[in-house]
Amino acid sequence: MGSAHPTIAILFFGVPIAEGQRGMTPVGRLYGIGVGPGDPELITIKGLKQLQAVPVVAFPVGPSGNPGMAAGIIAQWIHADRVQLPLEFAFVRDEALLVKAWQQASSRVWDYLKLGQDVAFVSEGDISFYSTFTYLAQTLQRQHPEVEVQSIPGICSPLAAAAELGIPLTIGSQRLAVLPALYRVEELENALDWADVVVLMKVSSVYDRVWDLLQDRGLLDRTQIIERVTGSDQKIHRQLGDRRDLKLPYFSLAIIQVAPPSFPPESVCNF
Repeated sequence: MGSAHPTIAILFFGVPIAEGQRGMTPVGRLYGIGVGPGDPELITIKGLKQLQAVPVVAFPVGPSGNPGMAAGIIAQWIHADRVQLPLEFAFVRDEALLVKAWQQASSRVWDYLKLGQDVAFVSEGDISFYSTFTYLAQTLQRQHPEVEVQSIPGICSPLAAAAELGIPLTIGSQRLAVLPALYRVEELENALDWADVVVLMKVSSVYDRVWDLLQDRGLLDRTQIIERVTGSDQKIHRQLGDRRDLKLPYFSLAIIQVAPPSFPPESVCNF
């Protein structure tokens, strides 16, 4: 009569694990943290707590390796003993180059996650609002389905811009259109036909063409532009009637109030 040895199990975070699995390292968790539009104090309390709790902090860098805006926003909040992981992304429209960059970034993050270390990826604005994090997280989960991803929202630039301009972004039943990048002026024409408020992000490269269209539609006096919203070098542009040649940095957005506000202008800054 053979005697079977009983299965020996231990508990790992409350989950029974067989003896043969002892020594296996649980996979770390990937956090996406929206750190706001520029002012370091606009990160949420939840985002800050998680940022300071993880051992590895990842952030996007440009092709030259220079840290992007997100890295600058969190610089004062990062403890010196944290691993800082710069990830290079391609800022192009070539799909093959984009996919390659996402896969390389995913592999670098996985190097830490497979060791059981949590990684926080920071993105300016909100983590789900036109954020590079979406591509990183999706690529990583396709390659490693066991990875758990948690997103912590942040303040996106259109909301911050409205606050800095002293206007509500929308009121009542107003319809809002947000165009993340404008490659054809026709896209803006279509938006102006149905939306009451239009936000143009990354407006700098097409500003002269946008100016022409807004002049034709009589909307220059209802358009405001803000550079580097909430940053130390923020700049606001109003009264655009004679400013077709305005030079704008990359991080500039315009808010066009297509439909005039339904309340007295003098109350705009006092809501």
